[in-house]
Amino acid sequence: MFQFLTRGGAAPVEVKASAAGALTASRIATGSAGRVAWSPRDTASLTRSGFQGNPVVFRCVKLVSEAAAALPLVLEAKGARMEVHPVVTLLSRPNGAQGRAELFEALYGQLLLTGDGYVEAVGGEGLPEELHVLRSERMSVVPGADGWPVAYDYSVSGRAHRFPAEAVCHVKSFHPQDDHYGLSPMQAVAQAMDVHNSASRWSKALLDNAARPSGAIVFDGGDGSVMTPEQYDRLVAEIEANHQGARNAGRPMLLEGGLDWKPMGFSPSDMEFQQTKESAAREIATAFGVPPMLLGIPGDATYANYAEAHRAFYRLTVLPMASRVTASLAQWLEGFAGEDLELRVDLDRVPALSAERDAQWARIAGASFLSDAEKRALLGLAPSEE
Repeated sequence: MFQFLTRGGAAPVEVKASAAGALTASRIATGSAGRVAWSPRDTASLTRSGFQGNPVVFRCVKLVSEAAAALPLVLEAKGARMEVHPVVTLLSRPNGAQGRAELFEALYGQLLLTGDGYVEAVGGEGLPEELHVLRSERMSVVPGADGWPVAYDYSVSGRAHRFPAEAVCHVKSFHPQDDHYGLSPMQAVAQAMDVHNSASRWSKALLDNAARPSGAIVFDGGDGSVMTPEQYDRLVAEIEANHQGARNAGRPMLLEGGLDWKPMGFSPSDMEFQQTKESAAREIATAFGVPPMLLGIPGDATYANYAEAHRAFYRLTVLPMASRVTASLAQWLEGFAGEDLELRVDLDRVPALSAERDAQWARIAGASFLSDAEKRALLGLAPSEE
């Protein structure tokens, strides 16, 4: 609990927990009068309509965050690879509720959804005892006189806790018009996301309401008369009994007394909504850096096969993001550890890159003009004890 929230009494017993944990989560209710063309562009609204309400956005974020969180990491300190180190122990079990993969998945997810990721250091002399990922939409940067952040405010339901700048690792995406916050793919793809959601709602309404009937029965009494209630009820009962459902599909209809059948079909513009929906899905996948082939979106032939698309997904999306995040974490943890640290992805243990690794090994092994020591150095291996 925060000391500034306590009222009198003895000082609270110090416990190891996130400083933001005592703040009660709030549910933000939003509404609008009338119908608008585009959804709101604030973080909470984009998350609800995107990650929670759009299957393409949800799958893109899950694919990237889970793939990046599962990458094997290597820690180097003092120029040597460390298998046993306090930082390795901290990252393997960052807090009592999360493991390494869960912590990094939350961090990558926040970065994809909001453009910003925040990691809090909790307790400890020297290295933190715990690491916690904080929700980005609740964080705000407190700039100093020189414009650089000097603190971070975490606000919920009118209450706030201020973190000193050194207690928070802020990872952000590039934003050309903002010095303190990053630009998320959700903001760049908001219009395509609205189009995709609108197409889904249109399709659902068509199924629920039979928005356009298959045809119309036209009554022509000849003298301008209309059907009597008894005639109308009889016609409706006959259609429901003999011409609806799978059992009556294709059954001919017998019309009498001035009744005529006028078939009705979909116009070309009505039938293009599915193509519009697929085009919007491809734009969403492109913004998140996920090949549409991996999402099962039809009509995409950018890559020759699934394996090539999978390899490009790792090379162009997952690895650059993971490299940026791990480098920021290593630089931040250096201030606690008091030594130079390098945290990077172990490319030799990434299954998606096995084909490239095999080709590299074969190429170096076949270079007869290189000694064994030079070959090991090119492959990033430690010198042989022999």
